[in-house]
Formats: sequence, C-alpha cells, structure tokens
Amino acid sequence: MDVRDFSFDLPKELIAQTPLADRSASRLLVLNRQTGARTHRVFRDLPACLRAGDCLVINDTRVLPARLIGQREGKAAQVELLLLKRLTADTWETLVKPGRKAKLGDRLVFGDGLLRAEIIETTDTGNRHVRFEYDGVFEEILDRLGEMPLPPYITEKLADRARYQTVYAAHDGSAAAPTAGLHFTPELLAELEAKGVSITRITLHVGLGTFRPVKVERIEDHAMHSEYYEITEETAACINKCRANGGRVIAVGTTSCRTLESNADADGVLHAGSGWTDIFIYPGYTFRIVDGLVTNFHLPESTLIMLVSAFCGRENTLAAYEDAVQERYRFFSFGDAMTIL
Repeated sequence: MDVRDFSFDLPKELIAQTPLADRSASRLLVLNRQTGARTHRVFRDLPACLRAGDCLVINDTRVLPARLIGQREGKAAQVELLLLKRLTADTWETLVKPGRKAKLGDRLVFGDGLLRAEIIETTDTGNRHVRFEYDGVFEEILDRLGEMPLPPYITEKLADRARYQTVYAAHDGSAAAPTAGLHFTPELLAELEAKGVSITRITLHVGLGTFRPVKVERIEDHAMHSEYYEITEETAACINKCRANGGRVIAVGTTSCRTLESNADADGVLHAGSGWTDIFIYPGYTFRIVDGLVTNFHLPESTLIMLVSAFCGRENTLAAYEDAVQERYRFFSFGDAMTIL
C-alpha cells in the first residue's frame, strides 16, 4: 500500500496546543467499525458506549521528564539531551542536539554539575549512548532537572507537566504519553467499574519512534521501532475470562492495542510476558484480541492512523477524520478522541 493512501488535510489551527481544564470534557467521535456510522458525544459519555462484561485495557506507563538542557563541559553553547531507552542503570540511548557536535568522549553538564554525562557510543541511526554520573538517586535528579518531551507539533509550554501523564501512570519509562488515556479521570474510571466494565493494565513504554514519519513509499517496507512491554498473569487472565464470557476487549490507545496483539496466539488467547515488540499493524492485519479501540486523532501518513485503518477500514477512518475536521475537533496529543466499536 502507498503511504499517501493515509493522508488527509488538516488546518493547522485544529492542532491542540494545550489540554482542556477538564480531562473528560474532550469531544468523542463514536465510530461503528462495521458500518462506518458516526455519532458525536463527549468523552465522559464513554460508559454509555460500553457494556457490563467488557474489559477496558489501559497502559500504565509513566512519561519521564526526559528532556535535559545543559552544556558541553567547558563550553557555553547549549546542548539538548533526550532520553530514549535505558540500557543499564546509568547508561541510556539518547538523541543529542546539535548532533553534529556530539563526539565520542564529549562530557555534558546539567544543573551546574548536579548531573554529568559522557558520550560513549554512536549508533547506526545517529543516536548516542551516554553514561551518567551523579550523587544520589537518578530519578529524583531527573525529576528536578528534566522537562517533558512534548511532541514537535506542540509549540506552547506546558504549565502543569502532570497533564502529560495519565491519572493511572505508574511505571517510569516512556518518552511520550499514551495520549488516549489522558481523557480519563478517577471519577470516570469508577463509573465504568460501577457499570460492570473491568479495567486491567498493561505497560508499554512509548518511544519517540511514534512521532517519526514513514519515509518509504510502500508501507510494507517500513521498519517499525521497538518498545518494551509487560503483561502480567493477572491481566492475561482478566482478558481471557472476558473473551470466554462473550465480553469485548477495548484497548485504550494504539499502545495497548499493539501490546495485546503482540502476545496473542492464533486462537485469540492472550499470554503473559514481557519483552520488546516491533509489531506493525496496517490494513490486512487480522486482529486476535482487540474488539474495540479508544484513540486520539493521529498524524497523516503515520503508523498510528494505519493501525486505526486496519481496525475499522481505511475508508471509514478517513471519512471519520474528514467529519472531525468539518466539526472542528481538536487533533493529536492534547486533542479529542474516537471510540471505535
């Protein structure tokens, strides 16, 4: 398939720059994946879309304040370091800007020396492996010095960085938020459970590859980035019980969807486990576990809109996106949402 088959026109002013004051006040486009029928609601109406016996699967990863601003040792020029993947306790794969000046052996300083780093390796993709030096607890220092790594299309500064975390974030490791989950509040989750919807958790640490464009013409030639995931025995049992009882498995976000599909067998049984997944879901894929999807509106020609198109059809997806543009929905990370059932 051609990557241009997943393009659409989006007015720049529809790209949400800030989150709404009330997480659950965002708009919700409800899409029937079989017929393409659409209705317009508010996200807090989600319980009305689900049934007792359904299982909602959330991603409880926590975004690291992974953007560090400092200097090369002995130099005044600014250096930006973006943490991508933890390799050992003190070694990370990173993106360094400006990259052309980041040489092996260079030493970087952050927070007047509170945190130091040495570049120890350059990867094939141009990223840098760095080793950190510090006194104390790394996570506490990072929380003090780091900034949230907002997507490149968000140009306004985030006033409260907790708004780029889900209310159920628990496990540090992401370089980007699982944004479909940003709409949930504790009250909404409690309402869903009171209705009889079970809520279970997976963990997938979102990498910056989620923002990288598909640079090949044929999507089949795209190499997907890998991300670390964990599925507990408790979660696998909850989802398998839901399916055995005729309930629907609703994935919150493409991250939850990819994690579930990565560990499902051909019979639709989910297995517990952990590891790295680079599953690339695009039209033609047969879903094994996921029956419904809660998701935001995604970038044109991205792997995310391709996953959505695989789930409900490319024509249905693009028609829904055209409808959302006409209705002036807010797009991308801080934007509105879709529920596809």
